[in-house]
Amino acid sequence: MLFSSIIFIFYFLPLFLIGYYASGWRTGALLVGSAVFYTWGEGAYVLLLAALIAANWAGALAVARSGRGAGLWLGALIVLDLSVLAYFKYAGFLAHNLNAVLPGDPLPEIAQRLPLGISFFTFQLISYAIDVRRGAVAVERDPLKFAAYILMFPHLIAGPIVRYAHIRDEMHGDRRRSGHIGLGVQYFITGLAQKVLVANTVAHLANFAFDRTGPLDGTTAWLGAVAYTLQIYFDFAGYSNMAIGLAFMLGFTFPKNFDHPYAAASITAFWRRWHMSLSSWFRDYIYIPLGGNRGGRLATVRNLMIVFLLTGFWHGAAWTFVLWGLYHGAFLMLERFGLGRLLERAPRPVGHLYALLVVICGWVLFRAPDLPHALAYLHAMTGAAGWTPQGIGLVRTLNLEVAAALVLGGLFAAPLAPALMARAGRPMVGQAEHLEPRLDTVAVHAAPAWLLVAGFALSVAMLTNASLNPFLYFRF
Repeated sequence: MLFSSIIFIFYFLPLFLIGYYASGWRTGALLVGSAVFYTWGEGAYVLLLAALIAANWAGALAVARSGRGAGLWLGALIVLDLSVLAYFKYAGFLAHNLNAVLPGDPLPEIAQRLPLGISFFTFQLISYAIDVRRGAVAVERDPLKFAAYILMFPHLIAGPIVRYAHIRDEMHGDRRRSGHIGLGVQYFITGLAQKVLVANTVAHLANFAFDRTGPLDGTTAWLGAVAYTLQIYFDFAGYSNMAIGLAFMLGFTFPKNFDHPYAAASITAFWRRWHMSLSSWFRDYIYIPLGGNRGGRLATVRNLMIVFLLTGFWHGAAWTFVLWGLYHGAFLMLERFGLGRLLERAPRPVGHLYALLVVICGWVLFRAPDLPHALAYLHAMTGAAGWTPQGIGLVRTLNLEVAAALVLGGLFAAPLAPALMARAGRPMVGQAEHLEPRLDTVAVHAAPAWLLVAGFALSVAMLTNASLNPFLYFRF
């Protein structure tokens, strides 16, 4: 069940909110509603998730009680969680690659369907166990509260990756702060518009360019790459904003996940702004434990490349994802050891152009189905096959609606809306006095009511008539 779907917006969400606020036991209402939400799309896989929740709840209690033996319990939990992730997400990839290099009879093909959200909830389970071991969060003794945290439908299938330390106090509170409902509605509508009006619309152009089988000219290749650059940002940032909005409606505060990453003037800055909950997870649980930048230049290079190798592999079981991660890691390494200082001295537009070119070319690796396709696409972007589009396919695809979405996406990928709202004198959502100080990490500027209503109405109208409504990160 997609957040950006008629059945969720007009059926599931209203019924759930009525039950949630009418219930005297909100943890139970959240748990039941989230179980229905996940079962709707995944069926029996909800039993797998329930088993993982039970094992990690009991295992974390053992970690908290075991003293010197806590490390063994923690290691067992991490092995369990990663083994489940590896089986469902990477076993088929491993078998396929072993068959390509090993002699003799081939290994049987493994084609398990990937449970939705497994990459996200696995990382949440691991972070919880590690934080209990570190003393960063008190162990949760109520199994239902812990189950509600993992199963909570706003973040369950697509993040952001929410650590229990962020919401434990709210989980134990009454969560009846009605002021958050208005914030939630604004975030949800903002995210819905990003997803439907921009991401879904430019997807037509991205699909046209990347799925072509004939010669690809440079103009079409660049338009397709730019379209996908906007699609993946507004698709994922939009879904994250909807998740943050839903959390507000339920009395929770989720961390910000995007901060205008395409406004960055370096790849280092890009990764401070893109998928921030994942970046901070790898920093806190992989990079820093490996030694970070404390062991000298060679150790820093090693740690960076390990983190970005894992970042790419986290996104999917394909060599294109692995190379995409290493590609970004290589540019971070270059910036750390000299290029970053040159960018700081250069005019800021030079840094913006450099970062955008690196990111756009990287998205080609990310979007292409395999490495030969990615290399052919990047070759086409050089104009090797000319710059004149062949036939009328591009003209039909790049219609007024898609062109408007490209322009709108390009404008709002920059911090345009905050600047406009600041000039209009509107306060930032998240800086209101009744909210906690850390809410400025999810801040956006308050939008006029008429704009929210118009955005919601137009999004619903497009959902009613559109056949293309994918969510890209369900693949990962």
